[in-house]
Amino acid sequence: MEPKNQKPHINVDYFEDLTGDIDEGKSASVPEIGKRIRTLREERGLTLESLAEVTGYGVDLLSRIENNEVQPQLGTVMKLSKALDGAFGRILSGAGDRPYTITRKAERKSVSRSTTQKGQRHLYSYKSMAPDVKNRHMEPLMVQLEENPDEETSLHDGEEFIFVLEGTVLLKVGDERFELEPGDSAYYLSTTPHLIAAKENSATILAVLYEG
Repeated sequence: MEPKNQKPHINVDYFEDLTGDIDEGKSASVPEIGKRIRTLREERGLTLESLAEVTGYGVDLLSRIENNEVQPQLGTVMKLSKALDGAFGRILSGAGDRPYTITRKAERKSVSRSTTQKGQRHLYSYKSMAPDVKNRHMEPLMVQLEENPDEETSLHDGEEFIFVLEGTVLLKVGDERFELEPGDSAYYLSTTPHLIAAKENSATILAVLYEG
C-alpha cells in the first residue's frame, strides 16, 4: 500500500511520446501572422491609427507586427481579433473549412513563435491542433514555453485552460504564483493579469484558449 503523501507516478516517457519535438512536423511560415493581421485590417477599412485607438497598442508596435519584426503573443492576437471581428483562429492558422478535424502527431502544423513587444526575446512556440475547423470558438495549442525573466503579464478577454506535459511551469494569476509540474493543470479567466512561462529552460503544455 502506497503512503498517503507519496505523489502519483508520472510516466515521463508517455509525455515525451505525446509531445514530441515542437519544431517537428509541418511548419508554416511565421510571417503569415503579420500578413493575416494586415489583410484583415485592410478588409475592414481600418488604418493602423484606428486599430491602435481601439486596441490601445501603439502604431509603431502594430506596424512592426504586420512587418514581422515582432511576433505577437497569444494575448495580443486575441485582443487584435476582437477589434477585427473575432478572427482569432483565422489570424493564428487560417479560417478552416471543415466541421471537425483529426490531427495526427506527424501532421501538426502552423508552428509560430511569440516574442516580447520589442521583439528581442523569444517567449514561446506553438502549434495549432485544430486549424481546419470552421467558425471555431476554442483554440487548442501545443506550446513550448521559454523562461520570461522580465515577467511580462498578459490581459485580454477570454478564458484559458493549460495542462503541463513536460518541465516546470511558472504561472502567475493576479498576485498569486504557482509552480506546475507534469500532470498539473490550471483554468483561469484571461481578464485577470496573468503570466505563464517555463521556470527553467523550457516546458511544454497543452493550452486551450476560448476567445469569449
